Amino acid sequence: MADQRSVTRPVDPAEHGVSAGDGEAPEPAGWALSGGSPPAGARSVEPAVGPDRATLRLALVVGGLALAVLLGFGLGRVDGRPTDRAAATVGTTAGDHSHAPGTGAHQHDATAGQPAGDGATGLSVTSDGYTLTPSGGGFAAGRAGELRFQIRDAQRRPVTRFAVVHDKPMHLIVVRRDLTGFQHLHPTMAADGTWSIPLTLPQPGVWRAYTDFTVVADDGRQTPATLGVDLVAPGDYTPRPLPAPATRATVAGFTVDYAGTPQVGTAVPLRFQVRDGAGRPAALERYLGAYGHLVALREGDLGYLHVHPEPGPSGDTVTFWLTAPGPGSYRMYLDFQVAGVVRTAEFTLSVG
Repeated sequence: MADQRSVTRPVDPAEHGVSAGDGEAPEPAGWALSGGSPPAGARSVEPAVGPDRATLRLALVVGGLALAVLLGFGLGRVDGRPTDRAAATVGTTAGDHSHAPGTGAHQHDATAGQPAGDGATGLSVTSDGYTLTPSGGGFAAGRAGELRFQIRDAQRRPVTRFAVVHDKPMHLIVVRRDLTGFQHLHPTMAADGTWSIPLTLPQPGVWRAYTDFTVVADDGRQTPATLGVDLVAPGDYTPRPLPAPATRATVAGFTVDYAGTPQVGTAVPLRFQVRDGAGRPAALERYLGAYGHLVALREGDLGYLHVHPEPGPSGDTVTFWLTAPGPGSYRMYLDFQVAGVVRTAEFTLSVG
């Protein structure tokens, strides 16, 4: 909504029946207007004059200004509520990052409003005019392979300009469709815009690969996007059931707990604590420009959220702000680094 402010302008005296000229003579008596002479014996009498015209004009101007101010104040309120921007909340548009008020935390998704769906990303190979185009051979379960791909624009040209976001120009997330086997990788790009990275799909099945990046256009505009594509490792595939929801996970001798209840369409803080085997707060190190890295995937369609924390830990707690794009069960993957080693804690989350 545009900012509604009261606006005043000088009042034209002519609008109120007041002459714009200064020092004009008062209107003559009736006999003078007829062109005749005063009757014999009559005294020359000055016609009766009301309040001084300059004073009258000043009073009208001041009154007009006061009226305009009062009207402007009334128009600047709707149903008794001020419409000043400082008191209003404005939603972001699609494509923008979702920011928690007063923090540096944000989330890569389209929760702010795509015309269709609920805003989860990574569901398509094409979005915002960009297309993920894989190349190369297939994969055999448990064997080292290589993933190669390009990001192409609407004219099918390979994109070669990417912004460095969270220390990397490209984030690649790979997970099997039953949400097991999570990998967070960072491919490298050749001069022709082809990205490549060694990749092993450890188990047979259908895997989902997400490319999370920000394109820099020729005019400097930056467009974040998350594109997804399926990869197949042939063989017998038996999906694993999703573990029950829990707020605690253990990995490599570390215990990770979180507090917070995500809600659909509302940014909610999730506060994570990492402790070592002795129960002491872990000495977290910066990883990808922050003290933790969180990805959440929705069971079923594998809708993607890529969330980052506030700039620094508060004591032994790292806080993320997460907006769930829709109801369902989610699997969350928290990357954290201690003593130069990155580990991943996994949680199941249910959003009503």
